[in-house]
Amino acid sequence: MKLKQRVVLLAILLVIFIFAKVFLIDNLDTSAANREDQRAFHRMMASLRVELDPRLDHTLQSPWEIAAQWVVPREVYPEETPELGAVMHAMATKKIIKADVGYKGTQLKALLILEGGQKVVFKPKRYARDYVVEGEPYAGYDRHNAEVAAFHLDRILGFRRAPLVVGRFVNLRTEIKPVATEQLLSTFLTLGNNTCFYGKCYYCRETEPACAEGDTMEGSVTLWLPDVWPLQKHRHPWGRTYREGKLARWEYDESYCDAVKKTSPYDSGPRFQDDEGASIFGNPVLDERSILAPLYQCCIIRVSTWNRLNYLKNGVLKSALKTAMSHDPISPVLSSPHMDALDQRLLNILATVKQCTDQFGPDIVLVEDRMTLSHL
Repeated sequence: MKLKQRVVLLAILLVIFIFAKVFLIDNLDTSAANREDQRAFHRMMASLRVELDPRLDHTLQSPWEIAAQWVVPREVYPEETPELGAVMHAMATKKIIKADVGYKGTQLKALLILEGGQKVVFKPKRYARDYVVEGEPYAGYDRHNAEVAAFHLDRILGFRRAPLVVGRFVNLRTEIKPVATEQLLSTFLTLGNNTCFYGKCYYCRETEPACAEGDTMEGSVTLWLPDVWPLQKHRHPWGRTYREGKLARWEYDESYCDAVKKTSPYDSGPRFQDDEGASIFGNPVLDERSILAPLYQCCIIRVSTWNRLNYLKNGVLKSALKTAMSHDPISPVLSSPHMDALDQRLLNILATVKQCTDQFGPDIVLVEDRMTLSHL
């Protein structure tokens, strides 16, 4: 073999070797990431059940101090939270020392101060568990039980960005009225044998109060973030106009996501989340596809989220959520139809991602956790 031919052959072999090495390293990195995702999933499943236990044997800190230390820029609570049961027990049982009208917003709520100075937001029960809300996705009142379920879904999906929520029963006559501000107290009334209040908010009306059963009201309690983390308002890019006949831009502009990617703060991290909040779990037989607009318009999802969603197929999601909420004071939190709807909606999400990968390829759609939207 001539020298020139040998050089060419060696060059070809070198190129093949380099590509093979890169391919193997890439596959090893992917496999390692997938194994870590699987380990994280198993850790989550093992710690799902949260028993509300007041004991904090290993620390002299209060539950409020512990929860405050959990909060960091990208998560509200860490992956491992052995004190979670104690914090939620405190939220569900600590004495209410002050009650006031809710902090802004469109829906009825009350701002409570618990013993130890911790702020929480109380949302009252409005509907029976099996009540079906007809109409638009945002129709009806906020569902207090949806707040509880959304928090545990946040845990199961590994996002860890939802504030802590637990169910609680309060006696309006003995726990709220004696410590209520004049502003809140002025909205109390009695209908039949039931104590009611309508609070102060954009949609609050004296004709539409929330009523207890007698004096006892079921609701949800959401833990207020520490004061060192001041709230900032960012309008959700896929928010609705809430005005009949007027569409938001995302509802008619198929290229809308391209504009969002260039807009702060969505140009610096994967932040998309559903904005329907406590309006979820309204109608178990209606799957509102428009809620998935950020997904099917952007066709971007983290690899770790995609892996987690696949681990939750075949009834695992429903079982996991049932386990997570089993010790909540207002358990059962969701009705059976709503629990069954979870698995169907998971399949809808997986099918939407599949459509994206079929159209653009998995390398474009499935992005590494370290990537930001500005890189795409």
